[in-house]
Formats: sequence, C-alpha cells, structure tokens
Amino acid sequence: MSIAAELKYKTPKEALKEFFGFDSFKGLQEEVIESVLDEKDCFVIMPTGAGKSLCYQLPALMKDGTAIIISPLIALMKNQVDAIRSFAKHDATAHFLNSSLNKAQITQVKDDIIHGRTKLLYVAPETLKKEETIDFLRTIKVSFVAVDEAHCISEWGHDFRPEYRRIKEMVKAIDDVTIIALTATATPKVQVDIQKNLGMTESTLFKSSFHRDNLFYDVRPKGRKDRVHKDIIGFIKNKANKCGIIYCLSRKRVEEVAQLLALNDIKGLPYHAGLDAKTRAANQDAFLMEDCDIIVATIAFGMGIDKPDVRFVIHYDVPKSLEGYYQETGRGGRDGIRADCVLYYNPSDIEKLEKFMKDKPVAEREIGTLLIDETSAYAETSMCRTKYLLHYFGENLKEDCNHCDNCISSKPRTDITDDLQQALSTMDKVGGEFELSHWVNFFIGKKTDSIKSHSHDQQSAFGFGKEKDKIYWKSILRLAQTNNYVFKNIEKYGLYSVSKLGKEYIQKPVKHEMAVDAQFESVSDVDFESVTIENIYDKQLFAMLKDIRKSIAKKNSLPPYVIVQEPALEDMAAKYPITIAELESINGVGKNKATKYGQEFVDFIATYVKENEIEREQDIVVKSSAKNSQKKVAIILNIDKKQSLDDIAKSIGLSLAELVNELDHIVASGTKLDLNYYIDEIFDDEFKDEIYDVLKDEDEHNPDEIIQIFDGDLSHEEVQLMKIQFISNMS
Repeated sequence: MSIAAELKYKTPKEALKEFFGFDSFKGLQEEVIESVLDEKDCFVIMPTGAGKSLCYQLPALMKDGTAIIISPLIALMKNQVDAIRSFAKHDATAHFLNSSLNKAQITQVKDDIIHGRTKLLYVAPETLKKEETIDFLRTIKVSFVAVDEAHCISEWGHDFRPEYRRIKEMVKAIDDVTIIALTATATPKVQVDIQKNLGMTESTLFKSSFHRDNLFYDVRPKGRKDRVHKDIIGFIKNKANKCGIIYCLSRKRVEEVAQLLALNDIKGLPYHAGLDAKTRAANQDAFLMEDCDIIVATIAFGMGIDKPDVRFVIHYDVPKSLEGYYQETGRGGRDGIRADCVLYYNPSDIEKLEKFMKDKPVAEREIGTLLIDETSAYAETSMCRTKYLLHYFGENLKEDCNHCDNCISSKPRTDITDDLQQALSTMDKVGGEFELSHWVNFFIGKKTDSIKSHSHDQQSAFGFGKEKDKIYWKSILRLAQTNNYVFKNIEKYGLYSVSKLGKEYIQKPVKHEMAVDAQFESVSDVDFESVTIENIYDKQLFAMLKDIRKSIAKKNSLPPYVIVQEPALEDMAAKYPITIAELESINGVGKNKATKYGQEFVDFIATYVKENEIEREQDIVVKSSAKNSQKKVAIILNIDKKQSLDDIAKSIGLSLAELVNELDHIVASGTKLDLNYYIDEIFDDEFKDEIYDVLKDEDEHNPDEIIQIFDGDLSHEEVQLMKIQFISNMS
C-alpha cells in the first residue's frame, strides 16, 4: 500500500502521529496544512525552528501525486531528503533532482516518480527552468508546488536569486497547481514583493511571531585580531563540548578561524563554496553527526539544517543584512534551550561592505546600502535588541526582552521625553522625507550640501540640538522609529518622516528613557592584524625569574638574554605557565627553548603559584599560526639558499628593517639562522669579533648603546643582524 493510501483518509493530526510520531502540531502548522490540503495558495512566515518544513511535507505525503519543492541549495535538499527518508519505509519517498546526480541516478528518480513511489521531489530553480525538466513534470501528477526559502525571490531579501523570480512562469508551464511559499525572514517590504512575484496577493498569510525568547543577543567590539581571537577561544572553551556555528564573510577568514580552532584543540571544520563538494558534504555530515563541535562557514551553510542543539552562533564579521543575521542566529537553540548569538562589530567592516557594492547597478547598490545601514543601527543601538529586530520584521514587542546584552546592562538611562518631542515637532514643521543623517545634521546645525540644497540652514530651528552630539540624536530617532513615531519609507530607500502616531505624540507625549547608543572603535585592517602584549605582570615573580635566567645562563656559559629575553620573562610573570606546553606559547620562547631551558622556569612558577594561592587568569592564551607563516617559511628557505637580504625583503614586500625584525622574531622563537654569508660581506672577521665580545657581556645592551660603543660605525639594522646571528650561534 502506498503512503498516500495509508495517510489519505486520516486527519492531519493522525497522519502526523503515524508518519512522524508527534502527538501535536506547533503554532500555525495545522492551519497551514489544512489550507494546502484544501488546495488554497498560502504564504507562510515562520522563524527558524518553528517547523516550516512540516507544513509542506505532511500534505505532500497525504495527497495524490508528487509535490515539487523548490529549494536553493544542494546541501539543503540532501538534508531534507535524508530527514524524510529516516521516517519513511522506502528511500523513494523523497528525492532531489539537481546537478549532483549522474544519468543513471536521474533515470532512477524519474522511474520512482512515474510509478508513484515519490511524494516529494526537491529541485533547484536552475534545474526546474530546463526544458527537459518541465517536459517531464508535465507528464506526472503534481500535487502542489512549495517554494522554500521564498525570500530568495525578493531583491530586498538577503539571499536574492534571479532564477527565483521566474518560478511563477515555470510552475504555470507545468500545471495550474496550488502554491505554498515559505520563509523564515520577511520584512513587510519583502513579503509584498514575494506575493506580487508569485501572483499570490490573494493567498492566505500565516505569520508566526519572530520572538525567540531562548536566544541571547550580544554585540561585542571587534578590536584587533589578537583580542577577538582570544575572546572567541575563551567563549568556546567556556562552553566545552557544546556545538556552534561561526559565520564569516570570506572564504579566507573561514579557513583562518578554522585553523585557529584546530591550533587550540577545538574540533571545528570549515565550510565554504571554495571547497570541493565532497569535502563540504563530509564537513556538514561531521557537524550533524557530532564528529565535530563547530562549523566555521560563510552564509552558504545552515539553510534548512535541522540540528536542534546548536548552543551558540558567532558572527565574526558583520552580516550584510538583518534578515540574514536573524536567519543565521535562528539556527541556534531550535530545541528551545538557550543559545548565545554573538556579533563582533567593527564600523570599518561596514565601510568595506559598502566598497564591495561600488561597481553594482545603482538600484542594487541603494538597496544593499540600506540593508547594511539597518545592520549597523542594530549593532550600535542601546535599546532592547529583540525589540529592535522584531520591529524590523513588522512586529512590536511591548516590553524589553531581558535576554540581550543591552537589557541586562547597567548603562545609565536618562529621560529623553522633551528631546524626543522637540525632534518630532521640528521634523513635522520642516516637513518632507529625508535620510537619517540629514535630520541629525539639521539638529546639530551642520551645514552639509544636502542641508544647504534644501535651504534648511535658513530654518529657525536649525541647530536646536547642537549641545548634544550625532550619536545622541541618532539614538533618539532610532527609538522613535522602533516606537513607530517616525516612518521609514523603504520604497524611497529609507527616508524618514513623522508618522501619524508621531504627530499624536507631539501633542500628548509619554515618558521615554534611553541609554545613548554605543560608539565602537573603528579598527583598520592594519590595526586589526597587529598583535600587542599587554605589559601587566607580577613584578615580584619577574625579579625571581630574572635570577633563574641568570643561573641557567651561568650553567650554559651564555649571556642571560640568550636564554630568553626580558619581554618573555614579563609574559611568564603575567600568564604563570606551569607546564612546558604552556611555556611554548609564551611570546619569544617557542618549542626549542622551552624544551632546552624551560623546566626550571615552570617548576619554580608552579611552586610560586601554589605557595601564594594565585588564581591563574583563565584568559585563553590563543595559539595561532604565525600571521605570515608562509612569509616566514619563504624567509628561512631563501636564507638557506644564501640569497641577499635586500632581495628577500623586496620579494615579499618588506623593507630591510622590517625583514630584520622578522628575523629577530624567528630566532627569538627558537629557530636557528645562518646569516654569516651576508654579514661576511659587510664586516671583516676582526670587527665581527669585537662586536661579539660586546654581545657576550652579561648586560643586555640595546642597539643604541652598541652603536655608541663603536662610534657610530654601525647602523641599527647591522647591530640587530649581529645580535641575531650571535644568539643563533650561542643557543
């Protein structure tokens, strides 16, 4: 007996129990299913984790014929098909038809459909538009068409796919059948766009609340790379054995973060379009099967992935839109248990996203800029983040959520009722629709080209709010927007004007309190790549470690600084390494020196920590591959080939001084170098010996002192090179 025959005469609830084993539906599921069974077009907007898939899966199993499910990603199709097959008696119940199949597999899929064995057929729009696909589907009974991830239809959506805009004509070419469109994210603008494009303006709309009270939203300053890496590793290690997703915007960043996790003994794998299909599938399966805890991915990962126990979602880079951000964070906590959603925000990332769009068509660029602005406003806002997000999707939350960083913050809030009323009153008197920045510049009295072109600098109210800064007035207007006092005209790319509710507020204001929006440090790429060691250390331990260094040096007949240099001692006195492995991570030590000279240091520090009852800082000492590890390998190989240092520096884009600094780091970390071939061209043996005699002194001379000893006959780089070679020779 076929599945349809088994389930056809049952109620949806009975069919749900028999096939999926569930006793009851969630939210609007049952109403949607009834609508599809009654062959009514419907548009379903449900947050991630609310059970959208069931809305078309169950009616597909209950109705005669095969349901066509249009889906944007091969990985998503595979995941959905696997899920259905896990409940079904036969694998033929669900199939996908896409470019990953060979001819024999395609023939088998079609045979199963023709003989009525297949109830759900997943296809990509690119496959559906092919003539042979349409010709085949005309020959079978299609029960209905489901458009999954329907936001891909809209240019205002975060995953716009041009092929999706042709779905209606493709479906009509097959048959006039019921259509169900489904998405997890749709602003009012996107919703209208989808319905118009699919010819579903009269369809029934089913819209669930977007409020997920088990998601904790947190925005953190991104800062320099060493700090954000440290924060991420610390965050993950505090959630030991919990699974999560880290989203990055570029493939390069995905690989870098995945490598960072591996170096810190965290089970994580990369996922991006640059990997071959087999590797991507294997990494996704490893995540789903719990063979790895974390996937580091571009936005290509996760759409439709039904993993209930994702405990955190980290956005390493700022997302391109709030729709994308909401959908990606929605992959956390699908089991209803708390999940953390952490966004690292750097205003310069916004500038980079805007630069990426400079060559796009004008309309696409304007839409993209507006979407990016919304993301920036979300990151910077001081108000309840959930309230801000829900308002973006056309839903109003009356009370603060108390599950975001802003709600639990102790940041002081001030009464802004008078300023809000004055801002709205001024906008109402000036009239018209203008960008947020235009209104803010009007308030503070800044004569921009836009202000002057509208003669707004001639208005009596111009500059009324100049005693407050831009951030304050931006905060006021964002609060006004969330409370519907101002209207943001999306059709005109985000122009602001006073709404009807705002006009009422001017006449009858109610009290509002607000904390000013956060101001984030804009960190350039150069700053972001740089690494600094904070000079905070235990002075008493440092003095003791100097004595130990002196003792080790004496035993080995070496100057103390050859053992380790003072910055390394400072780092030890800050981090209290008590094993050789921990000592290796100390800046300027490395594996070789830790093995050769480290035992006395770690034994002493372990005793010191115990006797003084010191609680070691649990800040994770992040192990990272050298930022320019390939560069360093190239340097070492070229030195082995006895290439000129000037040529080496030129080949890797460094000045000679920068190259010498790299050599210093390489040797300080325990790698020996032979620079004699280069040094011998500069100095004769006698002069070299004189320099080495000075370097053998117990005191660690700085380069300026050595230059002075030799009456200025040496350059700073030459002193450094001699010191590097001396340390290589002696240790």
